Amino acid sequence: MQLSSFMQSLGLKYPLFQGGMAWVADGKLAAAVSNAGGLGIIGGGNAPGEAVAAEIKTASSLTDRPFGVNVMLLSPHVDEVVAEVLKAKDKIAVVTTGAGNPAKYLEQFRAANIKVIPVVGSVALARMMERSGVDAVIAEGMESGGHIGRLTTMTLVPQVVDAVKIPVIAAGGIGDGRGMAAAFMLGAQGVQMGTRFLVAEESKVHPTYKKAVLKAKDIDTMVTGDYAGHPSRVIKNPMAREYIKFEKAEAAKDHPNYEALAELGNGSLRKAVLTGDPKKGAYMAGEISGMIKKEQTAAEIVHEVCGQAEQLLGGGH
Repeated sequence: MQLSSFMQSLGLKYPLFQGGMAWVADGKLAAAVSNAGGLGIIGGGNAPGEAVAAEIKTASSLTDRPFGVNVMLLSPHVDEVVAEVLKAKDKIAVVTTGAGNPAKYLEQFRAANIKVIPVVGSVALARMMERSGVDAVIAEGMESGGHIGRLTTMTLVPQVVDAVKIPVIAAGGIGDGRGMAAAFMLGAQGVQMGTRFLVAEESKVHPTYKKAVLKAKDIDTMVTGDYAGHPSRVIKNPMAREYIKFEKAEAAKDHPNYEALAELGNGSLRKAVLTGDPKKGAYMAGEISGMIKKEQTAAEIVHEVCGQAEQLLGGGH
């Protein structure tokens, strides 16, 4: 597959990023994706610096290829996480960011030769990130799992491509080679996939959570948190239905108790990943869940997706 000069600069064989999913994307999964020729990404989430450092060490022991770390800028441990990433600058090719502006750290990352690629959900945010000096952006549509924006991938990606001069990676609703090929047609230089890797053999996700993804139909995801202004896409389960019920009841009040709502969802992703608890666990997953029918190794996923895309694109893009 022909890569853009930017993707070549990252040392990749395929222009495919694995999403830096909190609690899910650990060093083992990231290393497996990187070994397959994509870019594995460790999800920092709200983890302390020492926990992220341990995952970086794990990935480093399992691959000699570049990998990345997703830094959640609203995390109370963000400074610790950035420090650990900088210590591992010889291994880490990319930092993806979410929930904020990485401008404060750009000079340090640039000095360490680490590319900074924030996730954006609008043209305005993409332009702001470009002005701050980031290397590329990930334009993520609302089809994705977890926290989402308001625009679909089909509408967001081409508008961001037209609005900025830096490379654009497409994310949200991409689960096979057809989606990857479509992203290139929209002007993206690569794609990021998260949901497909939930069911990778190397994924630490609990079997009950994986089973929910594998059994999901096209209409089996829902959006929670809309009333509180923090929409998140999850697979329908008792936890999601209870959350929506509580959310609607609070929204109807003159003084909604959104703190209680936040408490209901607190730790729900961790519970889903580690214990598979359907009553208290949030099974975050994208709308492509209905397309995923089998558990595969990370390498099988990367090669299948990229091989199909290459065939559709006639060997180049």
